[in-house]
Amino acid sequence: MKLQDTLELHVKAAIKELFQADLESVEFQATRKEFAGDITVVVFPMLRVVKGNPVVIGEQIGQYLKDNVTLVKGFNVVKGFLNIEIDDTYYVDFFNTIKDQSNYGFASLKDDKAVMVEYSSPNTNKPLHLGHVRNVLLGYSVSEIIKASGKKVYKTQIINDRGIHICKSMLAWQRFGNGETPESTGLKGDKLVGNYYVEFEKVFQEEYSDWLHTNDAILKREEFSKKEATQKMLIEKYNEKSLNGDDMSSEIFVEFRKEFKNEYFTSISKIGSEAQEMLRKWEAGDAEVVALWEKMNGWVYEGFEETYKAIGVDFDKYYYESQTYLLGKEFVAEGLKTGVFEEDPDGSVWCDLTDEGLDRKIVLRADGTAVYMTQDIGTAIQRIKDYPDVGGMVYTVGNEQDYHFKVLFLILKKLGFDWAKNLYHLSYGMVDLPSGKMKSREGTVVDADDLIQEMADTAEEISKELGKLDDYSEEDKKALYKTIGLGALKYYILKVDPKKRILFDPKESIDFQGNTGPFIQYTYARIQSILRKSNIDENITLNAAEVSLHDKERELLKQLEQFPEVIQNAASQHSPALVANYTYDLVKDFNSFYQNVSILGADKEEEKVFRVQLSKAVGQTVKNAFSILGIDVPERM
Repeated sequence: MKLQDTLELHVKAAIKELFQADLESVEFQATRKEFAGDITVVVFPMLRVVKGNPVVIGEQIGQYLKDNVTLVKGFNVVKGFLNIEIDDTYYVDFFNTIKDQSNYGFASLKDDKAVMVEYSSPNTNKPLHLGHVRNVLLGYSVSEIIKASGKKVYKTQIINDRGIHICKSMLAWQRFGNGETPESTGLKGDKLVGNYYVEFEKVFQEEYSDWLHTNDAILKREEFSKKEATQKMLIEKYNEKSLNGDDMSSEIFVEFRKEFKNEYFTSISKIGSEAQEMLRKWEAGDAEVVALWEKMNGWVYEGFEETYKAIGVDFDKYYYESQTYLLGKEFVAEGLKTGVFEEDPDGSVWCDLTDEGLDRKIVLRADGTAVYMTQDIGTAIQRIKDYPDVGGMVYTVGNEQDYHFKVLFLILKKLGFDWAKNLYHLSYGMVDLPSGKMKSREGTVVDADDLIQEMADTAEEISKELGKLDDYSEEDKKALYKTIGLGALKYYILKVDPKKRILFDPKESIDFQGNTGPFIQYTYARIQSILRKSNIDENITLNAAEVSLHDKERELLKQLEQFPEVIQNAASQHSPALVANYTYDLVKDFNSFYQNVSILGADKEEEKVFRVQLSKAVGQTVKNAFSILGIDVPERM
């Protein structure tokens, strides 16, 4: 039983005996560093059932605990806060139960429903970039954290392998590719296909720019400028009270260019019409188009797998949008019968969510074709069919899709699926760079493979400056640089609350001081160095009478005790940041211990044994924590 649970029972017993009252719960918090104590009971909430001065009540409870509970050795009261000092026996006994556990902190598999976590889910028209990296790292680490909390987990993704964006890359390759392949160019397949997506956009933008100066464009721009919605938008955006004359001509041009682009692509553009014709052929099953689609997607999948392997993530199941986009139509038909959906006069089908504070949401177009929502409804249901032991799902998708998932989850509940109450959108903020926002179409994104290599190169540069790898082989050095570089990248991203936006600076992330991955990795390596030099019998178990705890040792033990609860909280909150920042706090406490207490030079053999064993337990906990973040730790640095 945890210390907090044990104390809660005794505090409730104290309230019962001293005041003849029943307390529902006890509020605890960490004792502030300026006061003696290991854990603090907050007295104020008790005043609902116990009347009196909170200081006096705290004194009475503290004395009761000291007299009746062996693990309580002392107390003090500051205003309404009862600070309790715990006997060293408790910490030594706790340590002896965990010191040899290689999986300390991880819960046993519970007889419970499994969880499916979706992450990555890329488009096949571009390689993975920094934005995908945050998605992948979050999804993978949340999967591992939920698994460590005692649940079975399935990792999955749905690959967006159909639609007009795919046809853009295919058409550009047909036009400009001259038959080149990943093998002939030496490029990864996802990069090759991504280059043609950028090439298509370049050609389209040139065509669009030329058209914007034609008479047809001028007429359409004049129509656009006279619309009431346009005038209102221009006044609000540019703070102009009058739009007469030429004073707004350049602003109107800018806004028209932006607003009319999609309509131009759909209705006027020559290259746009060719891409749309290719999509129609794909949907009709044209053999030549489908063969090209399969070939180019195959290149992309091989490229993706290479990147996933380099990042260190994996999946249990892949879903493909080309296979799932029609799923859900049968459930729309069922929903029409039961009143979940309603059909408009034009034949389109909608779900009215206005009573829940949302809008009406279309689920079938008037021509009977499915929308993304229809596909997502069907895919969720199919996943439960494929994995009947799944009782909930986590969707790792950026916060621009917050509304979409509110609607999806609500519709699935309305359709009567019990598991729908266990759906969670792991919404996360975007990743920015010091140079600004990334844009895929212009080819200005930070490529994931390039980023991984840059991190390793930066780690190499800094490591050489520190000059501690002289006895390493070149192969060992390269492996270490990658471990440090990836650790820096992953930790920098995962230590931030998922909902917050990140400004990513590669050099800052590889600092060997402060709240960084390399700082924690270096501490782990330092612990391994201590263990290599220690020469103690690891099978020795010391009892409380043989150990007199130093304050720094006690702080470390208190931190270690929190680790299982940190994992459970991180799993329930879907937040790797809780694990990351716990690990940093643990490492800070270890370094303070290392600097203030002699380990290998201890005066007594028992002290040396205990401190080495404590160091080992800290190292194992760091390793376990980093493993569920997907970060490796080096034995030497």
